[in-house]
Amino acid sequence: MAAIASRRPVAGGVMAEHFLPLGIKLSSDVEHRPDRATPFRARVRWTDPRTKKRPSRSEAFETEEDALGWIERMRKAASRGIDPAAATMTLAEYGNANWELAMRGLEPKTLDPYRAGWRLRVVPALGHLGVATITNGLADRAVYGWIADECSRSTVKSSLAVMVRVMEQAVRDGLMDVNPARVVGWQQEYKRAEDELDNPRSLALRNWAALDQLATALVERSADQYPGWGDVVRFAACTATRIGEVSGVRAKDINRTTWMWDLCRQTTPGPGGLLDKGTKGKRRRTVPLIPEIRALVEQRLDAVGHDPMARLFTGPRGGRITTAVLRDATHWDEVVLRLGYEYLRRHDLRHTGLTWMADAGVPLHVLRKIAGHGSLTTTQRYLHPDLQSIELAGQALSAHLAAGRETVGPQLVPTEPGARRLRLVR
Repeated sequence: MAAIASRRPVAGGVMAEHFLPLGIKLSSDVEHRPDRATPFRARVRWTDPRTKKRPSRSEAFETEEDALGWIERMRKAASRGIDPAAATMTLAEYGNANWELAMRGLEPKTLDPYRAGWRLRVVPALGHLGVATITNGLADRAVYGWIADECSRSTVKSSLAVMVRVMEQAVRDGLMDVNPARVVGWQQEYKRAEDELDNPRSLALRNWAALDQLATALVERSADQYPGWGDVVRFAACTATRIGEVSGVRAKDINRTTWMWDLCRQTTPGPGGLLDKGTKGKRRRTVPLIPEIRALVEQRLDAVGHDPMARLFTGPRGGRITTAVLRDATHWDEVVLRLGYEYLRRHDLRHTGLTWMADAGVPLHVLRKIAGHGSLTTTQRYLHPDLQSIELAGQALSAHLAAGRETVGPQLVPTEPGARRLRLVR
């Protein structure tokens, strides 16, 4: 029987040749485990023609339909000679294992921004997903997220280019038919996002009730219903900060007397994992803690005790939080879609807080300091009047003109008897 070469990772990340016969047969089953959050476990097994062993791959799903769909995808991959182990690799695993092959022909000066784009943007956005499950929509959403996070055009270009190369290698390896990372017209998407960001008010939640509803729904959807996810969401919105900055806050940064937060660090992805570093633009700033979130802050301060370097916000197992961790743990995309906020990203919690502060009448120069903006123009975007303000402005102008019409112009001299008149004597 004809054979086709398939690569699989071995020790050290080196790819070894592994041959599978075309049309390899998979045995499959779906196990129902009602006590689990994802109760349907799909499993495929096959005979390795080289070792004669029986390896297997499995994955858990919420519905039996999803489990059967996964099995069907594995069968299609096997029919094309693709090792099921390779077919289920995540994008991060596949890219790291095939890096040299995907980046062949590039000059060293080009590789540096590509490595940064892969590590800091592609992997956090899509690295947790199976390489064979990446779609054009997911690639579009990732690019839009980078643009919304105010990445420069060159940064977006490098990040997209490295993703295209990795996904192109996946096409060559037969994991997919077309390259979903070839986003057409992303420059126009960049311009559209820039126009939208000129009015960040459109990205904000309406009020406290909407924020509380979102936080509650995210907690309920998480596997362990960890209340800390809701605390992170409420805290980020009410302080107008980034998720990385929320993750970086330590007990010593909070002053319970003045209820001020000395914001001086953030948690970001870096070489070897997550690391703490200075805030964006190295701008240390002071952020007020409003009464609505003081109770949850006090509760967390009491929980960490007297350790000044203890993190206030962590995951259920004490790990550091990133925007990707929050998204995956709470099924963010699913929840916001169900609530009617399909546009909403984690960074929009910051837009929410700044919009609320602007509506509350916080002076522009103060709002700029709280936000940590380098440019006053960036802060001014939050001062754009909403429709109600525009209507009130029109009513005010009309009232002003109406009052003017009543007093402006020649006036008749009173003719009533006994009326007193004044005469100017020169």
